[in-house]
Amino acid sequence: MRIYIVEDSRLARQELRTLLAAIPDADVVGEAAELAPAREAINTLQPELLLLDVELPGATGFDLLDQLEHVPLVVFTTAYDQHALAAFERNALDYLLKPIDAGRLEAALAKARLRLRPVPAAAPTSALKGADDMVFLRDGERCWFVRLGDVAGFEACGNYAQAWFDGQRPLIARTLTGLEERLDPQLFFRASRSHLINLRWVQGIEPWRNDGYRVTLRDGHQVEVSRRQAKLLREKLEL
Repeated sequence: MRIYIVEDSRLARQELRTLLAAIPDADVVGEAAELAPAREAINTLQPELLLLDVELPGATGFDLLDQLEHVPLVVFTTAYDQHALAAFERNALDYLLKPIDAGRLEAALAKARLRLRPVPAAAPTSALKGADDMVFLRDGERCWFVRLGDVAGFEACGNYAQAWFDGQRPLIARTLTGLEERLDPQLFFRASRSHLINLRWVQGIEPWRNDGYRVTLRDGHQVEVSRRQAKLLREKLEL
């Protein structure tokens, strides 16, 4: 994978190079600290992935994207999270907070590999989202940037769904069925018509009415599992 780094800090560029050196298919084709040389090099080299700092001298990473003839896949890097909304409005592949974690960087490159892989005509064009994927959630004027593995579950609220994470319960503009279609079924399980639960958050299971189960999650939520879904849950958890 051909990678170009745009980062104004020499130390941060070196840190990224060190982390990428441990990834066999990561080929760093160049780097720049400012907008103008980065623009020229990217248009010439046409890398597959751009590791892009949000804050550049006298400009932003978003300014650079606006000036590119060739726009590769983009992973933003920054010390701050207030740019997350703008990043995802630009269809960023990922958004990494400094100091960059090696595992998160590898996860971002894994997403890039999936996007760069030729897709058969009958195959879906987007991958299911798993535990390490970061998602942007908005409820009115409040926004969160959340790792899916940290979401305990979702509850149906009409044509909306309520997400459970870190004591928060924002409403998001998706139905439970719509969420289920986008989430990895090995991580999120449809416990009932009203609930999707994160299997990694299951703390306890007890027999419940009508041959179903009552599941207790680590955050204290208790969810009833219907008899029909109880069989599937047993199979997933190998009970």
